[in-house]
Amino acid sequence: MGFSPSLKPRMACLVNLTLRAQRDLAQLFEDHNALNSEAASNWYCGLKEAILTLKGQPNRRLFTPESDTLRHLLCGKRPPVCPVIYRVLEKQRRVEVFHIRHGARKRFGTF
Repeated sequence: MGFSPSLKPRMACLVNLTLRAQRDLAQLFEDHNALNSEAASNWYCGLKEAILTLKGQPNRRLFTPESDTLRHLLCGKRPPVCPVIYRVLEKQRRVEVFHIRHGARKRFGTF
């Protein structure tokens, strides 16, 4: 008996940020002045926590409009939201985060 995608048991995955995603996070930290603003620091910490939730159920998010292999986690309560672009490598039990965009910027192209 198989599982529907929404009923699959949770799989613990390693969440790996590519160099680009690491640079994106650092740029968002700087752009929001998170070092000097408590609100910005809280937003940034919430973004990082949201990314780490991908380790539990990475397949719960939809595929991006641009690709049927990349998924996106939309972070933020109101526009502009911050899309986190990633793929799930189920056999390796790994999530690769490729890109983190501030929602006010242009849409991304495929990789």
